[in-house]
Amino acid sequence: MTVDREALQASWNQTYGHLDAARAHLMSLPDIDLSPTLEFLEHNELGLAFDSLVDLGDDLDLPLAYWHHLDQAAREMRLYTDARHKPHLTAADLCCRHLAAASEKE
Repeated sequence: MTVDREALQASWNQTYGHLDAARAHLMSLPDIDLSPTLEFLEHNELGLAFDSLVDLGDDLDLPLAYWHHLDQAAREMRLYTDARHKPHLTAADLCCRHLAAASEKE
């Protein structure tokens, strides 16, 4: 099996863009430490960055756009497919719940 490096890079760029756009929603909030998330992004640990952003946003009343960016990142990383095979609640599950709740508000 050959890996299409261009497609892989394009997918990574899209995922990174969505995660960074979600992170931007948190930058103006007080008492939010984004340094771990930024470090994950800088080291190409996109799954960990996703988990971190979901965790940070879990207790905040964030706009639909925040959760939409995380949803798109999860789709790009195929996290929803993987989540069905795990018996515990994942960050992808939490993202879906927040996306649904934010959608209902708008």
